[in-house]
Formats: sequence, structure tokens, C-alpha cells
Amino acid sequence: MSGVWMYAQDSGYTSRQSLVGFTVEAADGTIGHVDRQQDQPGMQHLVVDTGVWVFGKSILIPAGAVAGIDTETRTVRVTGTREEIKAAPQFTTDSETADHRYLSAVGNYYLSLRRPLAP
Repeated sequence: MSGVWMYAQDSGYTSRQSLVGFTVEAADGTIGHVDRQQDQPGMQHLVVDTGVWVFGKSILIPAGAVAGIDTETRTVRVTGTREEIKAAPQFTTDSETADHRYLSAVGNYYLSLRRPLAP
């Protein structure tokens, strides 16, 4: 499961790159902007402020769900649709980033969203 907590080599992420303030786009639209990020190896993730889309809540997105980063437009593309991301385990406090059960649930959820490759 650790792969879900690391950026893919082809994501466009470079070491120590700040994504704070970048707009986050799902497959079918904007979900918010990066409020905070964690770059600890093996635990990389983004905390995304969803604004009014999900009633002002934040969501935690593992780095492995990042499909691409465009530094010119300051956009992070993530896998999944807005509804799929909205259905992820709820993020309420930063202390959850140290809760192994919560992180396992989030990691497993995002792994389940990975689409099989076409034959």
C-alpha cells in the first residue's frame, strides 16, 4: 500500500516542490485547492480545502492519486471523479495523519479507484 503514499514518477512532482495554493482538479471538475502538504517519504499527501463544494471541509488525498502537476497553470490533477473523492473517508483533523487505521482506510479507498488498463 505504500505506493499510494508516494508520487508516481510520471506525475510531474519534483522533490520538495510546494503545491500549496495549487488548484486541484478531478476527472470531472475542480474540487478545491491545496491547503497543506506532507512530504515525508512514504507518507506524502495533500490536504485539500474544498471550499463550498463539500461544505467547507478538507479532504486528504494520497500522493499516489496525483495524476499530473502543471506548474504553469498551478494545477494538480487527481484520479477519480468529484463524487468518488467526496465519498473518501472523511478527514476532520490533522491528528488523523498519524492514525494508522484512518490512513489504511484512505489508502485502500484510493487504491480501489485505480482504473484497470485497457487490453
